[in-house]
Amino acid sequence: MTFKATVLTLYPEMFPGHLGISLAGKAMERGQWSMEAVQIRDFATDKHRSVDDTPAGGGAGMVLRADVLATAIDSIADDARPRLLMSPRGKPLTQARVRELAGGEGVVIVCGRFEGVDQRVIDARGLEEVSIGDYILSGGEPAALTLLDAVVRILPGVMGNDESGTHESFEGGMLEHPHYTRPQVFEGREIPDVLTSGNHKKIAEWREAEARKLTQERRPDLLK
Repeated sequence: MTFKATVLTLYPEMFPGHLGISLAGKAMERGQWSMEAVQIRDFATDKHRSVDDTPAGGGAGMVLRADVLATAIDSIADDARPRLLMSPRGKPLTQARVRELAGGEGVVIVCGRFEGVDQRVIDARGLEEVSIGDYILSGGEPAALTLLDAVVRILPGVMGNDESGTHESFEGGMLEHPHYTRPQVFEGREIPDVLTSGNHKKIAEWREAEARKLTQERRPDLLK
């Protein structure tokens, strides 16, 4: 099954961006996943192709119109794919949610702009608001690319070694342990002896202990 991503945006030229190269790009060429970028402005009805208007109740900025965006969403085939709206007020994206999305047939992603999106289209079209962090971007496009990067890389066969995706930060509820490789000594700093001991049990124990230590220092919330 091909994972299908449809992105609604005012800047379709931003896609597939970095996802068109490296492992994700090769997977796209092989037909493991596909992406379609839909220009929201194509569904405007006035001669100026307006997609936004002033916020009801006053205030700064502009708001993406419900009627234009709804028509754009309705132009997409009605299927079982979740409809996501990249939004700083959305539920934080987690690795668990990424795996859920990767296990489906694809996603429809709406990229907001301006001050936001008319709440009525969010409610009427069942958009799931998703945030990639507690900060503000100029639009939803970088966030959409980030979400898709996280999803595409764990699709079966994309990384080559599927085990690579199971020993990373957040996969086991903790941050990932430190990594080392050659040279044995770098600027007076040596690779920990346990990693060159050949004792796989001790190596596994060391990695788990280091992961727990890092998590406690940097993200203690993950251990609760």
